[in-house]
Formats: sequence, C-alpha cells, structure tokens
Amino acid sequence: MKNSKDSNLKQRLVRLLLEKSFKYSDEPVFRLASGKLSSYYIDCRKVTHSAEGKYLIGNIIFNMLQDLDVNAVGGLTMGADPVACPVSLISFLNNSNIASFSIRKERKEHGMKKMVEGDVKEGDRVVIVDDVITTGGSTIKAIEAVRAEGLEVVKVIALVDRQEGGRQEILKHVSDVEPVCTKSDLLEAYKKAVSP
Repeated sequence: MKNSKDSNLKQRLVRLLLEKSFKYSDEPVFRLASGKLSSYYIDCRKVTHSAEGKYLIGNIIFNMLQDLDVNAVGGLTMGADPVACPVSLISFLNNSNIASFSIRKERKEHGMKKMVEGDVKEGDRVVIVDDVITTGGSTIKAIEAVRAEGLEVVKVIALVDRQEGGRQEILKHVSDVEPVCTKSDLLEAYKKAVSP
C-alpha cells in the first residue's frame, strides 16, 4: 500500500472479509474447489457484492493501477465481475477511463461467439483480477483467454491470496502478480479478534 489512506482502506477491507467471508475451524472441514480439505474458507462474494466492499475494492485496486498504463480490468465470470466493475467506476470518478470486462466460462455458440465481453479491443493493455487465488488455475485460464483475443496482460491482482502456490504458478505466465491481502493477513486479524 502506498500511503496511510491505502493502508486504512486495506484494514477496513480485512475487517469486512473477516466479518462476512472468512470461516475458520480447528479441523479441516471445508472442501475446496480443488477437492482438498482446509481449516478455513474464504467466500469473497459476500464482500464483493456488498456496497462497502465495492467501494473499498474499487479504490484499493484503482490505486494499485496508478503507475500502469492500462485500458481495462477483468477476469473469469463470476468471481472477477464484482471486483472489476467497481474499479472501472472509481477510475471514471477519478478522471481516468479504465473499462471492465468479463471472460465467459465457455465460448458462446451464437452472435459474435466471444469469450471476452466488454469494452476492450485487440492490443489493449489489461489487468486480470480474481477474488481468491488458490492453485491459480482460474486466473491462468483468464490470462490465456484474453491473450487469445489479442489483449496484453500487464498484471494480475487478487483480492485474497491463500498462499498455497497459486501465485507462483501464475508468475510463470505474468511477471507481476499482487494480492490485496493474504491468508496470513486474515489469520493474523482473526487471531487478534478472538484473543481475550
């Protein structure tokens, strides 16, 4: 985070994630998409679809893009949609013009048969966003989909990095991968919240 305002926004986001999205158990009872069992589960949708969450996410990620010349942000629907859209709105409110886009899970079979939907065109510089990185598989799928349509991926930003190797896998495809917060941030905040 670049300054105290950014730090305050991140602290508010971590608090909101703890309140709405973070579940913890001493035993590994949460089954992940990968099939693994985990002691904690992070369902970011409760935050990414909340009004405060959109405000915080939009501002934090817009600030993370200040030094980049990018045309749009987006990723695989549905996880990336409520992350990308507030970034685009905040950019407009700050006299910038960063569009958002969605990547379909499967190519549609009618119309233009596009995988990437939104205000983007070949040659645009884009940032891939995601709600949670675990193995990195969905983010890598998003990178491959936009590259296939002629877009240049300059960065990946995840709301939460579960720190289970996904970031390292994504770094094999893009040189700049940055989480807004990590599992460690959430666990540290959780322990402070529950300690007597």
